[in-house]
Amino acid sequence: MQALIDFSIPVFAIILAGWLAGRFRLLGQDSTAALNGFVFFIALPALFLASTSRAPVEAVLNWPLLAVVAGGYLFTAIPIAFIARIFFAKRIGEIGLHSASSVFANTGYMGIPLGLAAFGESATNPMIATVLANIFIVLGLATAMMEVDRTGSKGPRIAYDAVRGLVRSPLLCALALGLTLSALGITIPGPGLKFLDLLAGAAGPCALFAMGLFLVGQSVRRGALEVSWVTFVKLIIHPLATWLIAHYLIPLEPLEEAIAVVMASLPTGGLIFVLAQRYGIYVQRASAVILVSTILSVVTVSFILQHYVDLLNNG
Repeated sequence: MQALIDFSIPVFAIILAGWLAGRFRLLGQDSTAALNGFVFFIALPALFLASTSRAPVEAVLNWPLLAVVAGGYLFTAIPIAFIARIFFAKRIGEIGLHSASSVFANTGYMGIPLGLAAFGESATNPMIATVLANIFIVLGLATAMMEVDRTGSKGPRIAYDAVRGLVRSPLLCALALGLTLSALGITIPGPGLKFLDLLAGAAGPCALFAMGLFLVGQSVRRGALEVSWVTFVKLIIHPLATWLIAHYLIPLEPLEEAIAVVMASLPTGGLIFVLAQRYGIYVQRASAVILVSTILSVVTVSFILQHYVDLLNNG
């Protein structure tokens, strides 16, 4: 639990810093959109391009692991989308972000440090695969739904607008370019990588800081039922679905199963807020889910992490 606390406290501290900056009017609400624009169009593409260009393709294309991770997403998000449509949301964009919030995990800023601390360097390649699947599958589908919502398209036009949204997404384009460079064995020159790394380092803090700014004057208790439901799904249902698939349908090596389930158990990642802010949909709910799920994950993730540490050590 101490390791998780060590990684979660800085997350809260950056959100608090953003809230204080807004509360004392050091920065206005307009700064939220500006910071998120920087994160969405510049910092995150730099992060994705730099990280994927250095990722071994064979580490990413671990098909059994990817199938388990994707199955965990789909077996959780699809039923949740129907429930969201009935009880919580009407717009397709709201349904998309409701579902995405229930499966998109904070793999980058919490998952990788926790995985390395718990399982060592041998966990690196499986974690790379889960992080990229998290971004490609969840953000890809959520972005497609945002574009369909934005354009209001119907019938055959839905597929066209969804694909166009994916092709135009700076995040997914950066991922695709990075993987292409890796597959071709092309190395980005040192100064270029340094430039990308400097920009990439600002992505997480800026997104969390912007979330803190947005929370000024907002009530985290608004939509408490929906926030509680999505948090429960993210911290309990999603890892359970992933474990069932890995344990009974697509058996994995013990370490790979541990990585898949631990990564699924993580709280909702901050990029959901960035996406919500970008499209102006579900912003308050997204920020509340991120905050609440991060707080509660100190207990749930610690339990799952300790279970797998003990299992691997005894095995």
